Amino acid sequence: MKRIKNGFHKLVKKLRKKMKHIKEDHVIRNYFKENVLFVTFVIASVLNATILRFFCMHSIENFLSWKALVADTAVVVLLGSFGHLLKPKSRFAYWLGINIFLTGICVVNSVYYTFYTSFASISMLSLTQYIGDVGDAVVENVLQLKDMIYVIGPIAITIAHLKLKKKNHYKKVDLKSDRKKKTIHTIAFAGLLGIIFVMTMSSLDVSRFLKQWNKEYIVMRFGIYVYQANDVVTSIQPKINSMFGYDKANKDFMDYFAEEREPVGNDYTNLLKGKNVIVLHGESMMTNAMVLSFNGEELTPNLNKMASEGMFFSNFYSQVSVGTSSDSELTYNTSLMPTKSGTAFVSYSDRTYVSIPKLLKEQGYYTFSMHANNADFWNRRQMYNAIGYDKFYSKSDYDVTKENVIGLGLSDKEFFRQSIEKIQKINEEQEHWYGVLIMLSNHTPFSDTEKYGEYNVDITETITLEDGTTEETTYPYMEGTKLGNYFKSLHYADAALGEFMAGLEEAGLLENTVVILYGDHDARLPKKDYNKLYNYNMETHEMREEEDELYREYDSYLYELGRRVPFIIWSKDIIGTEKNREYYNVMGMYDVQPTLGNMIGYQNKYALGHDIFSIGENNIVVFPNGNWVTNNVYYNSQKAEYLSLSDQPISEEEIANNTEYANKLLDVSNNMIVFDLLNPEKNNSITEKDGEERK
Repeated sequence: MKRIKNGFHKLVKKLRKKMKHIKEDHVIRNYFKENVLFVTFVIASVLNATILRFFCMHSIENFLSWKALVADTAVVVLLGSFGHLLKPKSRFAYWLGINIFLTGICVVNSVYYTFYTSFASISMLSLTQYIGDVGDAVVENVLQLKDMIYVIGPIAITIAHLKLKKKNHYKKVDLKSDRKKKTIHTIAFAGLLGIIFVMTMSSLDVSRFLKQWNKEYIVMRFGIYVYQANDVVTSIQPKINSMFGYDKANKDFMDYFAEEREPVGNDYTNLLKGKNVIVLHGESMMTNAMVLSFNGEELTPNLNKMASEGMFFSNFYSQVSVGTSSDSELTYNTSLMPTKSGTAFVSYSDRTYVSIPKLLKEQGYYTFSMHANNADFWNRRQMYNAIGYDKFYSKSDYDVTKENVIGLGLSDKEFFRQSIEKIQKINEEQEHWYGVLIMLSNHTPFSDTEKYGEYNVDITETITLEDGTTEETTYPYMEGTKLGNYFKSLHYADAALGEFMAGLEEAGLLENTVVILYGDHDARLPKKDYNKLYNYNMETHEMREEEDELYREYDSYLYELGRRVPFIIWSKDIIGTEKNREYYNVMGMYDVQPTLGNMIGYQNKYALGHDIFSIGENNIVVFPNGNWVTNNVYYNSQKAEYLSLSDQPISEEEIANNTEYANKLLDVSNNMIVFDLLNPEKNNSITEKDGEERK
């Protein structure tokens, strides 16, 4: 013990002596003076990473988390340290090149977050082939002035270099013997920062870092540069060594589904059995929009009519990730969640899926999908083979002209008109059929306003003048906003829906047919437009101030809860019955397959969702980023906090249990796709368990 004390005292004495030496010899000041360019490089690169977190996560309290700052600094210092090995005049090119690369990471993620509310993944590079098809949406919706602020890094480094060069700085500091020493010391400093960071990591940090599905959390805790490096490893790992981890993934999968899930009968069992099915994939349709009217005219009269006559699930969420529409198709058809890296449609179209089309084909149904877009967009041509459609009617099967195009492709009205003709032929040839029609006109950027028809989102008032005459006065309200243009687009899509239903009736296709409609995802519009929608004073025609007691802050929680989309089951047999009503229990896209299975008469024992009529108010909807929602609470995994949605008390145990459930579900779902665990040829457990019935 005495030796330890003596050793400790000697170490402290040496450190004090060293600090005194540093202070007296102005070591720190001299270091900064001799390494202006390197210091500029470090500050510029770390500042860009901090700006990125501010723009993307300013609603999260600790976007300035010291952990992220330390992690970003450690990475930048380590990358920059090797520049000291070069001659002083060559260091500028090295540090500028590294900074441009890091700036590129920040720009790409800034643009990506604007559109997807998530951070970029190397696995999404394969999706760049689709940019040409949605070029207007990218330019109008994504590229913003804030995305250009990151160029301050390269500019600052260049300015510093020119000033140093003018002062003949590089010749003054060109000491070959110092190069190796500086490199070693700089690497050591980066290592020290890394050690400090690692020592502060919690078990939750480690778990989420390895899983990678909660990207916002990782960037907030680890910084953008560590996230991006980890993403590269995570993205290429399944491709390179897909067998590593298979045994554990399969065990977790079998444990998760160990308990047999026998179907539970209820009042809705076989309600739709034997009916033909038309499914409408409603592009960017949102539930909140259904209650709106402008100047006395409903925004979505036909959608509202369909909801009032059928079964309307008003607390329904789409659960998409970066794959947007393709993610909604995946989850709707298979009751699986989007993959944590890439998209299933693009990266995993060669996997085995238990899908609605496959299950219905076992009952003798002819299955098809209709979408008047490029067949290879989102890799649908390949993925639809895996899902099991008998026929895919794509753009080449439709008459598309310059005159009948709206936005990204064939207008919904023309698409529906031509589709009815095809469905009539199918109806004549097939006894039972199931078809999905994917709408397109209500796709971002909602800028083809001259083709949407007349629907004003302003406020028009009739004013009586002093002489008794009247005149109309118009106030802009939502005119000229992104959200206002979305409303115009949605009103057009709603009109197309009305014409489609009328056309089906006229063609006699609504007899013994059920029409199902789901919104594929929210419109992903800025919160500031919603603030205007809800805080516009109709009397003064001005925006309410925050101090106003009627002011409604549309915060991040309201924004997330407002992303609900409609889910409607409509049939002539339902109108006017006890089942023709609104259903309030929270429901997710992964609940659709088992819910319809109970109603039509099929079962997928590997569904992640539940029959909503069996689970009822006990349901939980899990989102790809780890957030989840029940009837009582919305939990934000990034903030590790929740919003109560009812008067019922929320216990810490409930939060912990639901969070554990969400994490396990996301892992199992991802493993089922990545390791192809539903393929009986690869998974003996599946073969043994399903054996004869799968044959």
